[in-house]
Amino acid sequence: MNKTISRRNFLKYLAGSAAAAVPASALLTSCKPGSSSEPSGDAMTTRVNPNTGDVVSLLGYGMMRLPELPKGTPDDPVTGPFDQEMINRQIDYALAHGVNYFDTSPVYCRGLSERCTGIALKRYPRDKYFIATKLSNFGSNQWALEPSQAMFENSLKELQTDYVDYLLLHSTGGGGRDPETNENLSGLEVCKRRFIDNGLTDWLVEQKQKGRIRNLGFSWHGDYRAFEYLLQLHDEGRFHWDFVQIELNYLDWFYANEINGTNVDAVILYDELHKRGIPAVIMEPLLGGRLANVSDEVAAELKQRDPEATIASWAFRFAGSPEGVLTVLSGMTYMEHLEENVRTYSPLQPITEEENDFLLHVAELIFGQKEIPCTACQYCMPCPYGLDIPGNFTHYNRCIREGNVPQSSGSPTYRRQRRAFLVGLDRSVPRLRQASHCIGCNQCTSHCPQQIDIPRELRRIDAYAEQLRREGGPL
Repeated sequence: MNKTISRRNFLKYLAGSAAAAVPASALLTSCKPGSSSEPSGDAMTTRVNPNTGDVVSLLGYGMMRLPELPKGTPDDPVTGPFDQEMINRQIDYALAHGVNYFDTSPVYCRGLSERCTGIALKRYPRDKYFIATKLSNFGSNQWALEPSQAMFENSLKELQTDYVDYLLLHSTGGGGRDPETNENLSGLEVCKRRFIDNGLTDWLVEQKQKGRIRNLGFSWHGDYRAFEYLLQLHDEGRFHWDFVQIELNYLDWFYANEINGTNVDAVILYDELHKRGIPAVIMEPLLGGRLANVSDEVAAELKQRDPEATIASWAFRFAGSPEGVLTVLSGMTYMEHLEENVRTYSPLQPITEEENDFLLHVAELIFGQKEIPCTACQYCMPCPYGLDIPGNFTHYNRCIREGNVPQSSGSPTYRRQRRAFLVGLDRSVPRLRQASHCIGCNQCTSHCPQQIDIPRELRRIDAYAEQLRREGGPL
């Protein structure tokens, strides 16, 4: 795809996307992204779902990384290690500041996210918020109709509700193994077995007709053929997708495929939905935090462009600017993250043509640093051999951003960089959980939404660490 031409296409998607959705009162209470001023409760930018007329906050609350109790505190008998009091406080703040879309799943937070979310939201009238949850039937023992139906029924129970506003077929496109032959299956084949061939989606349509589901859609990662297949079913009229959840950010807009050859650029995914008029729900606007924790070089350019804006606000503004984006999800573990993101969208200041070109330049810088595209989503965990896969990747990426991946022993900064990499690795990841213990079983790869060849990347990290160790010298 010609990026010089296609970056202009981004601008045509902005028409009417933000200004028409911003309440008039919000224009008088605008908070500059990154400022410390407190926005009013009605300043949040909203979008209208064309299928139901739902007025949805542009900022959606992702309930994937909930705050936990202080270390040493006994688990709660109902909510386990998660701090329900803090969860309640954060949801109180979100609702008071116009956030009304809450996204969860049966598999998030050790299976307790729906329960914690339901406890917090049950304190409010049901018409004050929208609940999104998922059919997360990843295990091959869950692919049959009955276990998947039971999962949906349990979601309603945990969420303490009679209906779900937005239900997603979760992570369509992800691969798996045949339960009988143990052979690897493509994402397309797994998608058909999990959702179509077993009659599950037909049953979900029936639940929608009964009012137990208000909007039916899917989230996609992995095999692009599954994305095309589900849209084909939409085009043929077999199923109507009310919304689709995709990964979109200013790095993935053009570079997802170049970072990982099995991935698909966000511009392609978005365009397929936009031309069909299917609202897009955006996940990974920060790429698991990578676009908030950029290298010093990238941070300096962003700060020079706008000293008052936070690093993260650039990514959130980009993700929220295109027409047809219904909401942008953020997993906000800490209150300060929630407060900052609320300010960014109260109201949204859409990305301009000049800013779009600038962010393309920033994406080129980040792409050139060759980080591993891990978002620490934990879908690859637990590793059957005890590795901390995201921990290994996080340390490696952090060292790239901080300039602590030495390339030449002749460099004047080599000893400092070598020590930072090796000592930091041992501090971040226990020895028995480091990359050297990967046996290449490949059980993790099919679960990775970013389609990372995890064993290959672990071997690369291990080989590099061993090289630094062999070069000797005290640390």
